[in-house]
Amino acid sequence: MQSARYSEFTTATPAIESMHPAVIEFTERHCEGANSSVNKAIKLYYAIRDGIRYDPYKIDLTLSEMRASTTLLNQRGWCVPKAILLAACCRSIGIPARLGFADVRNHLTTQQLQQRMGTDVFYWHGYTEILLTNKWVKATPAFGSSLCQRLRLLPLEFDGQNDSLHHPYNAKGDRHMEYVNHRGIYSDLPLQEIRQTFEEQYKFSRQGAESIGGNFDKDITIEV
Repeated sequence: MQSARYSEFTTATPAIESMHPAVIEFTERHCEGANSSVNKAIKLYYAIRDGIRYDPYKIDLTLSEMRASTTLLNQRGWCVPKAILLAACCRSIGIPARLGFADVRNHLTTQQLQQRMGTDVFYWHGYTEILLTNKWVKATPAFGSSLCQRLRLLPLEFDGQNDSLHHPYNAKGDRHMEYVNHRGIYSDLPLQEIRQTFEEQYKFSRQGAESIGGNFDKDITIEV
């Protein structure tokens, strides 16, 4: 267990539900056989990266839909809920974890997504920071390996020692993800700030829609 000075990064919150039975069960199941914090974090990263489907079309900025347990129930989520789930799993076994946010420009976003958002910038893109061997390491469990294969993207690997952040180019050398603004790190989900930015910046939000709409899996199949 880590010292008390990291207590804000190991306690449960309304979104980062580290004490929820579903989170505990998921964590224990996927950490089986791991004998160190690093190995446990790695196992959890891949379980969430590949086991929870990425879906940016279903954005619901209510606390009930952002909770770690809801993401487990739905078996899908966009970058922020997946980062919340990873943080919750780590905290459930005493590994300090927090949320990091940045604005990123996705040069390869789907046409449907860009039209509904009114931009190719993803505000408040979320990732997880995990304290391992006395160092905070960034982990981005958003895009699963099968999605990367379909979109010809380079999957993000995680070794527990080096930051795992989106690649600037895809497998063909085309521009992919560009970090344009870093918003900082948080011990809990800054939901009100995210809501405000979405209402200011996103077309679908200004129109009163709660989600992008459409079928992400179908759209990427058509574009590929």
